[in-house]
Amino acid sequence: MTTHGDAVGPSALSAVPAPSDEKNQVSGAAGGPTERTGASQIRPENHGNRPEPVEAPPAVRRLTTALTRLRAALGAVSYPLVLPSADEARRVGSALTAQLDDYLLPRLARLDAPLLVVVGGSTGAGKSTLVNSLVQAPVSTAGVLRPTTRSPVLVTHPDDVPWFGRGGLLPGLTRTGESSDAPHALQVVATPSIGPGLALLDAPDVDSVVDQNRRLASQLLAAADLWLFVTTAARYADAVPWELLTTARLRGTVIALVLDRVPLDAAAEIAAHLGEMLTANELGSAPLFVLPETDLDQRGLLPDSAIGPMRIWFAQLAGDANARGTVVRQTLDGALSALAPALNGLAEAAEDQLRTARALDERVEAAYRGAQRTTEEGLRDGRLLRGEVLARWQEYVGTGDLVRNLESRVGHLRDRLVAALTGRTTSGQSLRVALESQLVTLLRGVAADAAEQAYAAWQAHPAGAALLEPGLQRASADLPERADRLVRDWQQFVLDLVRTEASDKRAVARGAAYAVNGAGLAVMIAVFTTTAFIPTGLEVAAGAGSAVAAQKVLEAIFGDQAIRTLAARARTELMERVEKLLATEAARYTERTSAVRTETTHGTLLRQAAAEVENARKELALTGSGS
Repeated sequence: MTTHGDAVGPSALSAVPAPSDEKNQVSGAAGGPTERTGASQIRPENHGNRPEPVEAPPAVRRLTTALTRLRAALGAVSYPLVLPSADEARRVGSALTAQLDDYLLPRLARLDAPLLVVVGGSTGAGKSTLVNSLVQAPVSTAGVLRPTTRSPVLVTHPDDVPWFGRGGLLPGLTRTGESSDAPHALQVVATPSIGPGLALLDAPDVDSVVDQNRRLASQLLAAADLWLFVTTAARYADAVPWELLTTARLRGTVIALVLDRVPLDAAAEIAAHLGEMLTANELGSAPLFVLPETDLDQRGLLPDSAIGPMRIWFAQLAGDANARGTVVRQTLDGALSALAPALNGLAEAAEDQLRTARALDERVEAAYRGAQRTTEEGLRDGRLLRGEVLARWQEYVGTGDLVRNLESRVGHLRDRLVAALTGRTTSGQSLRVALESQLVTLLRGVAADAAEQAYAAWQAHPAGAALLEPGLQRASADLPERADRLVRDWQQFVLDLVRTEASDKRAVARGAAYAVNGAGLAVMIAVFTTTAFIPTGLEVAAGAGSAVAAQKVLEAIFGDQAIRTLAARARTELMERVEKLLATEAARYTERTSAVRTETTHGTLLRQAAAEVENARKELALTGSGS
């Protein structure tokens, strides 16, 4: 067996002596050839209590507080809109949350806890055989069928079961004493053949055909104090393992490598090439163990000639508290320092969500602002005075001669108003219905147009298209009913307004309620023209005489200024009611982006949390440099 590099180099493992090829050292390894007892697969909860941790120093407490706040900030962001950044943000956010729960917070709470070595690698690399051989017992199932490893297997000394067996690290995994197909199960095996202070975790394949296995492998690797990556002479250049190795390096995880099943005649060449690849990927200081092709013994284990020096190396690491502490602190510090760039990316993704939600909302608001403007124009340009409304108004006010002569007869109208209008209830009702129908038709039309425009605007954006459903392309089903109610309520408002304004006028003091109805209808007609009652060309075409008639009727009762005040108030009230109606229609769209719009501060909170964690990390100075 050989190693790449001299005495491991400057990594955290440099405190551990490089492995030796002297066979006589094997007897000094944990378990030794003469002490190979069978491993006991036990229920971890039957083994004592975890040692009580000592009170953490202030710097550790501050870092713990910062990480807890970060955990809350991560949990508040959902990235619901379909955007190029969203899938990656959800994946990274989920991974960071898992790492906080599985590793960072529990490890920070117990820096002195045993070292966790996660054995990872590609399918068929021989991870389980390697773990079994290191502990000299068949603790993890090995075979030719894939995937072989079902629940991950954690092998630890009985003294360390209280830490690993009760959810210090990886608290979301259910501990079990036997292999299981259940998701989120972690088999814990206690054996004295592995020294106290260090545990080996046989993880699923990083390139498993089973999605759950791949996800679990990534989760376990993120919780490793030391990642022992296993590959073979045939697959050491595969892309997937190198992607994970790069991720581990960027995260600051301490890494050692095993090159398994190396033909003796090609060992030097392959080891040299792998060494070059490690150097090119900034992993040149990582220990490299080269295991030659060899037959397994009757128990399916690697012979001592191949595995003995590696067992000694791990035994020395387990027995050296300072070396273990150095590994833990380097990996922990690296994981903490990697948070800031990841969180900045998540903050950008959160802000991208907010910007997109606002852009989608603006498209909807533009469509319904257009509907509001169309309604206003419909009131101002006289189009509503055509057809049935005009006919009913002329019928209601009187004959054509009356319309022509109203201006010269205004002086007599005050005294004759009630008599002139008495008995014309039917035509007044017809006029009111015609007004209602015309206005409702306008509202239904503008709402339908706005719905189509908003739908088309969202359909042109991937995030908007994902939020659509067919019903949004039309106005809501109850819009006609709500529009009818809006117009009727507005008509009643106008009548009440006229009644209040006329309450102290002697001209109508002796008039019946019909006088109020007549004046109210005249106000409604006036609202359907320009505010100043100056007929435009379009109004003339629509029947300018009708507008003049409305004006003269009102002048006869209230005077010129009162006319303007009543018409302006009635128009304002109508447009406010229309605005609310259209806002309700627009809300069918904007409520779909409301989840994002409530997250206006999440990008800022993520950045603040990242800065707080980084400041606390530097203050704690886990690796001594504080940088």
